[in-house]
Amino acid sequence: MGVCWDADLRRADGAWQHYAFKGTKWQQVRNETNQLYLLNAYRVLLTRARQGLIVFVPHGDEKDPTRPPAFYNET
Repeated sequence: MGVCWDADLRRADGAWQHYAFKGTKWQQVRNETNQLYLLNAYRVLLTRARQGLIVFVPHGDEKDPTRPPAFYNET
């Protein structure tokens, strides 16, 4: 099983930050219930496969303003 870690849940300044992609840009998720839902989605994906799990974190792309490398570096 493989999981691609995207920029919707990213680390910045040593803490997890929650985002949703709306239209053409990322918007920070401020609602605590929605933040917990996002965390739980990753928790479920990461705990389903106990053997053979591959987590892929993209490098990002300097040419794409929605996927800069800084979004993925701390993850």
